[in-house]
Parts: sequence; structure tokens; C-alpha cells
Amino acid sequence: MTTSAVAHRVTRTAILLALMLFAIVPLLSMFTTALAAPGSTPQGLSWPSDPHWNNFVDAWSAANFLALFRSSTLIVLGVVPATVAMATAAGYALAQLNVPFGKAIYGLLLVGLTLPFEALITPLYYDLQSMGLLGTRLAIVLPLIGLLMPFGVFWMRAHFLGAEQALTEAAKVDGANTWQTFRRIHLPLATSAWSALAVLFFLASWNQYLLPLVLVDDPTKRTVAGGLGAFQGQYGTDIVLLCAGSLLIILPSLVIFLIFQRNFVKALMQGAVK
Repeated sequence: MTTSAVAHRVTRTAILLALMLFAIVPLLSMFTTALAAPGSTPQGLSWPSDPHWNNFVDAWSAANFLALFRSSTLIVLGVVPATVAMATAAGYALAQLNVPFGKAIYGLLLVGLTLPFEALITPLYYDLQSMGLLGTRLAIVLPLIGLLMPFGVFWMRAHFLGAEQALTEAAKVDGANTWQTFRRIHLPLATSAWSALAVLFFLASWNQYLLPLVLVDDPTKRTVAGGLGAFQGQYGTDIVLLCAGSLLIILPSLVIFLIFQRNFVKALMQGAVK
């Protein structure tokens, strides 16, 4: 192995280690802080001499996380399947079918990617109020579906643009119609892409903070992240309970990502290889 190759490998490894530490150290600091004595203010990254594991139980009870986890689960189940299904179908249509005004529709969706959630809060509030949905979980689910669709279509269209045209032509020769070609050929081959998209939408829905806080008054109908605002306001000086509650919120996201990380990486690598 040449000297330049060794230097390249060492540099790459050092960068990866630095990025790994950048992600792990804050989590370790939160974990050690969550085990400190209640009401204390730990300094730095240090393991407590007497870990207080009951801090997680106290944080769970104080913030009513059982109701928040149930509410977040209902919101995720309302957002993720519908958005992934519609984004996958729309991405396939824009990439593989001759859709009238397809380029204009795609350009409009790209404009949607540039709109921040904050700019839409006021019109969303009054629209949902006029529809009688303000204060319900649908006030979170419906806007999230619309706000996540542009990225979902962009993601899936990029995947289907790289699909082999020979497969579509072979399906047509065998007598398959458009729906059969999509469902039996292209959809199974896009498993990595849409499953990775589902993970991203899960994270976006589970960690949504602003929409639940503004559009829903009942804290038990918000997401766990939305509930953290009230928890932080009530226990802002208790850093230990705040870290324990934050870790309880992060845990489902970490579990989901670890389970589906292979599909996520595979979806990214497919685009790189093609």
C-alpha cells in the first residue's frame, strides 16, 4: 500500500471518528446527567457515584409520557403510511409516465421544499379553525402530510428515474398494464427507497414540535416533542429530569433507525452507484 493510500485511509478514519464522537458525546453527557441526584447541576461528562435510575420513572410520570407516546403513535400512523404511499405513486408517475404538465407539477413541488413550516403556521391555524379541526390530532396529521409530500415525491422520483426501462418494456410485452407494472415490478425493487423514506417521515412526525404546540391546546394530544415544551417550562431548573425526559423521547427514534439502518444506507448507496 502506498504512502498516499495510507494517509487517505487515516484521514478518512479520523474524520469518521470525529463525526461519531460529535454525535455520541452529547448523548453520553445527557445519560450521565439523567442519572445524577435530582435537583443537582452536574458539570461535564462524569459518571455519578450513586446513579439514580428512578429519575427516568419520575420523568415519565411527571410529563405524562404514556399519553404523549400514545398520541405520537396515532399521529405517526396517520402520517407515515399515507404520505409514503402517495409520494411513491407520485414519484413513479413523474419519473416513468408521461404525465401532462409533469415538469410544472414537479417544479411546484420543488418550490414547496423551500417553504419553512414557520411561514405556514398562521394560514394553517385559520384554515383548520374554519374547518373545525383545530385542537384535534387531524390538525397535525393533515398539515404534516402536505408538508412532507414535496420531499417524498422528490426522493421517490429520484429513485424511479434510475429504474431499468427494460423491465417496463418486458412487462408491457407480457401484457401488464401500468398499475401491474408498478405494483409487481417497480414497487418491490423500490423497497429500500420507500422504507428509508418511511424512517425519515417517522422521525419528522415523532419529533415535530411547532405544529402540535400551536395547533393543539390539549398537551395529551400533542407529540412527545411537543409535550417536552410544557415539561421544560415546568421543570426548567431541574436539568436532571429534563435530560431523563429527553432521552425517553429520543429512544424510539434511535430504535427505529437502528432497525432500518441497512435499508436507509442501501437507498443512499443505490443513488451513488447509479
